Amino acid sequence: MKSKSLDFRQIEWWIVTSATLTAFLFILFGYSPRFSEDSGFEIFKFASRLLILAVLYSAFHLVHMVLIPSYQTEPKKWKNILKIILTGLVAFAVSAIFGYQAQLTSAPFPTFYLGIIVLYACYLIASNLLTQALTPPKLRDFQAYNITRLIFTYLFTFFFLIQINPVSSEGPSLIFGIFIPVILIASFYNFFLVYGKKKTGQIKQARWYNWSLVVGMFILFGIIAANENQEEILLIGGLGANAFIQLIFFPLTSLLFKKYDSFIGRISTLSTQVDQGNASFDFLRSQINPHFLFNALNTLYASALIENAEKTSDGIQKLGDMMRFMLHENQLPSISLSREIDYLKNYLDLQLMRFGSQSNLEMDIQLNDDNCQGEIAPMLIIPFVENAFKHGISAKEKSWIRLNLRCMSGSVHLDLVNSVHPEKPQNEKSREESGIGLDNVKKRLEILYPEKHQLSIITNDTDFFVHLSVQIHS
Repeated sequence: MKSKSLDFRQIEWWIVTSATLTAFLFILFGYSPRFSEDSGFEIFKFASRLLILAVLYSAFHLVHMVLIPSYQTEPKKWKNILKIILTGLVAFAVSAIFGYQAQLTSAPFPTFYLGIIVLYACYLIASNLLTQALTPPKLRDFQAYNITRLIFTYLFTFFFLIQINPVSSEGPSLIFGIFIPVILIASFYNFFLVYGKKKTGQIKQARWYNWSLVVGMFILFGIIAANENQEEILLIGGLGANAFIQLIFFPLTSLLFKKYDSFIGRISTLSTQVDQGNASFDFLRSQINPHFLFNALNTLYASALIENAEKTSDGIQKLGDMMRFMLHENQLPSISLSREIDYLKNYLDLQLMRFGSQSNLEMDIQLNDDNCQGEIAPMLIIPFVENAFKHGISAKEKSWIRLNLRCMSGSVHLDLVNSVHPEKPQNEKSREESGIGLDNVKKRLEILYPEKHQLSIITNDTDFFVHLSVQIHS
């Protein structure tokens, strides 16, 4: 509904087809002649109604579903224009001749046909204006456009039925003008205010809305009874309407809503499983397989110890611990929060070795891990820190990174601020591309911690701020 425009040509066809079938039924059951008793004129009048309606619908189908799409795609416009005009003239001739001869119209010119043509032209113009005014990039998504055009389509169909009242009857227009809107309003009322409240556990509010509807129905029929001066309308109409709504309509629509929710739930579960698989695949694919590097680091670590290079050996050991984490614990669905923080500490220590002597860099690192217990999905915190070091440090300009990590009340909180600098040269940028992107982390958070995390990212000309809080498993 939001991401793309609905296929309105098909929707319009289905709605007009449904309206036309309704009109056909009213003609068949309302004007069907008794061939043994009625005159030939009555039979001709009945056949004329069916013929005019069939021609009008055929003309609509041909113009709306064939000629207009062809006009929009083919380079030679005039052929389709002539076909549209010819179709309109044939429909006009049939409506004029049979409408007047069957005494469906009082004059040779069928005014109802002119009304249909004007109505259809106005609808096409309105649809084009809606497309220009309510679709991206004018608006963020297609929701307003889809809803507005659905309303316009329904109104077009309703006024079309009013125009063909001389051919069919007032029955179809009453159904589309009163009965169907009432059914839709009652369905929405149940879905959002009664069934919807019950589904979210708001039982008292659901009952309040339900009883409000009952009282409202009695008030409505009371007003009608007072105007008509017939007290039985209040009793029969009020009780009958409320009994139908409470005993038949609401239970039936609630059952349909439950089936719908169950269907959507299954789709959501399958979608989540697919997203988890894709996110895991992207996550693993973005990592460098460290087996061969890990073996090489063991050799370098032993050499550094032999040469008494303590700083180098310490860095190699931390890097080895990080790679061991990537080899084993990173593949698990969840790990202890302390191991995630150990990985973060090793990463920060390596970055301090790299940038610690840089005079234009200010780093404030606060890791308060005293109460950090429980389990968390691996590699949820470190990508934000990687991003800060990747984009927040300049070789020439003043730079800063301020990190605060703390745990409280069964959740872990990260506040991270880094300086913002112009885009780095492509060669320098390519050397620093590593880890997983923030989009990947956002997607994993939505999948693994729905409604159990908060992520705020704010940026301006000088600072890039991240706040992340995650409810961790005990």
